[in-house]
Amino acid sequence: MKKYVQVGCGFRGIGTYSCPIVKKYSDCAEFCGVYDINRKRATLVSEFAGKEIPVYDDFDQMLKEVKPDAVIVTTKDCDHDYYAIRAMKAGCDVISEKPITTTFEKALSIKKVQEETGKNVTVTFNLRFHPFFRRIKEIVSSGVIGKILSIHYEWMLDTEHGADYFRRWHREYKNSGSLLVHKSTHHFDIANWLLEEEPLYVNAFGTKCFYGPTREKRAERCLTCPYKNSCEFYLDITADEQLRKIYYDCEDADGYYRDRCVFADEIDIEDSVSVNVAYSGGAVMSYSLTAHSPYEGMRLCLNGTEGRMEIATVYRGGIGYDIKSEQTVKIYNRQGEEINIMIPEKSGAGHGGADDELLDRLFRYPNSPDPLNQHADLRAGLMSAAIGIAAGLSMKEKRQVAISEFFEELK
Repeated sequence: MKKYVQVGCGFRGIGTYSCPIVKKYSDCAEFCGVYDINRKRATLVSEFAGKEIPVYDDFDQMLKEVKPDAVIVTTKDCDHDYYAIRAMKAGCDVISEKPITTTFEKALSIKKVQEETGKNVTVTFNLRFHPFFRRIKEIVSSGVIGKILSIHYEWMLDTEHGADYFRRWHREYKNSGSLLVHKSTHHFDIANWLLEEEPLYVNAFGTKCFYGPTREKRAERCLTCPYKNSCEFYLDITADEQLRKIYYDCEDADGYYRDRCVFADEIDIEDSVSVNVAYSGGAVMSYSLTAHSPYEGMRLCLNGTEGRMEIATVYRGGIGYDIKSEQTVKIYNRQGEEINIMIPEKSGAGHGGADDELLDRLFRYPNSPDPLNQHADLRAGLMSAAIGIAAGLSMKEKRQVAISEFFEELK
């Protein structure tokens, strides 16, 4: 039985990893300790998991005492490198939430230490395990549309989901690297996974036109805002028990407000972006992300040597892959004839069933066959993050960015 510890005890960290390990995987995984810069938040793990989990005040001390097999990293994105590197140097494997990191400098540091230590780094791209995307991968792998030549990819976040990134720490480049790193890393990974190619060149444009200081009626946070009765973005952080316990009740320990105003001056990430990517095998991709759409969903078109695949999803009534989603897949051959295919039934469990399978593969069946290459290693994490980081650099410096500027093996 392997031993695990976790660093970072926010909503996703506790709900996706801490509680399931204790409640579902205790026969094959031993959860031995947690650390968070906010100790009050770390102590909540025991309450939510229903079992006393040791809380440590020092990350290195936790590694020294527990000697875990693996460290689960679910901190702010900008801190992933710090904990992953210390874990590997202590002899531990790493399971990191996406993105693997937020800058090329940090990415290269993680890569260097992984090569020196030989430790395993897994990046948890749960979309690879979503039944819908798994089916897309199977269809592409079958060769029905041939070699993919180009991708048109659009992702829409509605003003429930999208706005939430502008309330939290994600709203600053220094913390998240922008939505192109924090959120789009999922989408770039799907593209890389389907293509089985690596990105070479990136060019991008972006704007911040919906969120940020676009409204006069604003305040520091929702809870004390004088305009909360008329603002459509008002979030009552005390109304949800988990949000209240994990964030509001822990504010006095670190001063972090989970409900900051989405129209604040300090917001410096884009809410609308357009990215072009050229790949090692000759494919090209055009990608856009809108964080203020009236509805949630995506459109993905794959143009191949033998045909075209058109994929669309629309999510209604909730964040993410809920049971009310609409999913369509159409395939056309070179004669323009539509080819009928089967797509999976919708699922509402754990990010649409993706998290459940991901955790099974991580903790119960880590050595199971992986014919679709769903397990994402460090390289996959680096190449996905590289597109988002390069896009940010492209916007800042107004130029095309070559990934080989940072990863010489891509020259």
